[in-house]
Amino acid sequence: QVQLVESGGGLVQAGGSLRLSCTASGRTDSIYAMGWFRQVSGKERELVAAISWNLGNTYYVDFVKGRFTISRDNAKNTVYLQMNSLKPEDADVYYCAATGRGYYARKDSYDFWGRGTQVTVSS
Repeated sequence: QVQLVESGGGLVQAGGSLRLSCTASGRTDSIYAMGWFRQVSGKERELVAAISWNLGNTYYVDFVKGRFTISRDNAKNTVYLQMNSLKPEDADVYYCAATGRGYYARKDSYDFWGRGTQVTVSS
């Protein structure tokens, strides 16, 4: 199994920044890609950003392009989400996820999940 632990969430003023981190443990050799989802009320979780583990190919949902950056440190088994220019509508619970198979930009590829970290943006 792969275990994922997020950190870095919190309360930030609109226009500010947060850096989310997610560290994987367990069978980390099996990780093919990691991503960040957010919980959208009344809908399925939304894939915000993803990165493949070998080549570092990235995916972003349109509304975060230019503001969020996903990166990874393979040696530390850690993925980051740098969130800049935060807006109140960005507030949500963000979940780290990992997959050992499938296409990194497909949300149904992910089958390992962290518990989530709360991002709150004040106006």
